Amino acid sequence: MVSGPGSTSIANNNGKMKPNGALSGVSSVVYVIDDDESIRFVLNGLVRSVGLHVETFESPKDFLAFPKYDVPSCLILDVRLRGESGLAFQQEARRCGVRIPILFITAHGDIEMTVKAMKAGALDFFAKPFRDQDMLDAIAHALKRDAERRESEHALSTLRDSYESLTQREREVMKFVVAGMLNKQIAYELNLSEITVKIHRGQVMKKMGSRSLPDLVRKAEALGTDQKQSGSN
Repeated sequence: MVSGPGSTSIANNNGKMKPNGALSGVSSVVYVIDDDESIRFVLNGLVRSVGLHVETFESPKDFLAFPKYDVPSCLILDVRLRGESGLAFQQEARRCGVRIPILFITAHGDIEMTVKAMKAGALDFFAKPFRDQDMLDAIAHALKRDAERRESEHALSTLRDSYESLTQREREVMKFVVAGMLNKQIAYELNLSEITVKIHRGQVMKKMGSRSLPDLVRKAEALGTDQKQSGSN
């Protein structure tokens, strides 16, 4: 695998590159894919000049083979690569589960190409030569965007785990609670005593980490359980 100048990875016993984030304290990383060694060198120096970690690659294949850091990241991608299209790789990366923000660079950019890249989800587009500060500003924005995405996904994952911890009966009670029904109404619907419903309701609130009904409703909406449950009736 080819990695550009300044890469701070280490090799394991099999020779496969392995990120050493735990050793170097990497909090975010900028990936660069460009078949021009001089551009990789320039971007490597620019990114490192502001204290950010950078990994550079000559081809998309090398990038995909590299174990990714589990930290906020972004990708600087050349539109025209040797024998490959950066725009085509943008789609391939999405299919491979790479969801980090992409900043395109090109020496041959035009309006049509820019529009196509942005519509496909690119965060920004730079024509070579670009201003260093413009690129650094875009990188900072991209890393912030990815950090927010990761935080949101983590929160949703935690919420899903909480919902999965509910028993089937507790989920039934939760469905009626978020619909605004009173304990006695829920008890009637489920053929339970009001005391039993109250106990289940308390367990739902505890397991879901909700201190109020509006908070539980918001969480149900985030999970999509309100639509699923109402649609099943």
